Amino acid sequence: MRHRHSGRKLGRTSSHRMAMLRNMVTSFLDKEKIVTTVPKAKELRPKIDKVITLGKNNNLQSKKNLFAELQSKTSVEKLLKILSQRYEKRKGGYSR
Repeated sequence: MRHRHSGRKLGRTSSHRMAMLRNMVTSFLDKEKIVTTVPKAKELRPKIDKVITLGKNNNLQSKKNLFAELQSKTSVEKLLKILSQRYEKRKGGYSR
């Protein structure tokens, strides 16, 4: 039985999958649009929403958590300065 096993494997090992999704989130934040497959996009959507929600807090702890997740200073700065103001009034669904 597959109870409480969330997420798709996408034909990759867990470390490869985590690195791929991290790179895709960073690319999405930099370019604001990426071309990918439907299963990858469906796995990416919750991660992007969580990162943008974390960026809306704009305090030191959220900056540290964002940098740990994205590992790209330019992506974190863009998220905190541009994207957090853009989605300030929206409560969720940022990547729709």
